[in-house]
Amino acid sequence: MPRIFTSYFSFLASARRLLAMAVAIAAAALWAPSAGLAQTTASPAAATAKAVFAGGCFWCVESDFDKVPGVLSTTSGYTGGRTANPSYEQVSSHSTGHAEAVEVLFDPAKVSYQQLVEYYWRTIDPTTKDQQFCDRGSPYRTAIFAQNAEQLRIATASRAALDKSKPFKEPVVTDVVMGGAFYPAEEYHQDYYKKNPLRYKYYRTSCGRDARLQQLWGDKAAH
Repeated sequence: MPRIFTSYFSFLASARRLLAMAVAIAAAALWAPSAGLAQTTASPAAATAKAVFAGGCFWCVESDFDKVPGVLSTTSGYTGGRTANPSYEQVSSHSTGHAEAVEVLFDPAKVSYQQLVEYYWRTIDPTTKDQQFCDRGSPYRTAIFAQNAEQLRIATASRAALDKSKPFKEPVVTDVVMGGAFYPAEEYHQDYYKKNPLRYKYYRTSCGRDARLQQLWGDKAAH
């Protein structure tokens, strides 16, 4: 083959290699913004945390925590027992060991776990064991179910401080324990206070919840 053609084909090969490199660089540039977007989208999910509180009827606990700025959602459910995926009937029979509880999803940048614990105390009667207001039995016990070691430390310290500063004479009997599996309650229990406002208000009033909170906490009662 004449040298002029050899040079020509060599030039074409080099040009193809340069073109392939340019295409690869352009493709990488196009993908880069998408990856950045994925990271940006994921960060809000990472900026959330969970807390679990038992305070008697979960309808009331859910209603109370939904009022707190920084709380993103609440879910009524069962925890602290032996039976997996228990039904309301099983829990209310006092045979599973579960407590009615609420899982609180919150934004730590807007409300801290410490603040949630301090608020929790003022929504319950921490002086009664296996009872809250008119509801009696272990499913209605009060308890803080810590989700990690730091939450356990904070909740334990908060209970100790309450023992010293409480505005009532009776001892604090609320449990502070590491949490286990949490099972969401049946759909009709979720947001009950919104779905059935009249029935909910009648239940809360007739059960004496707010009256007892006022007696215990005075103006600091959260309701």
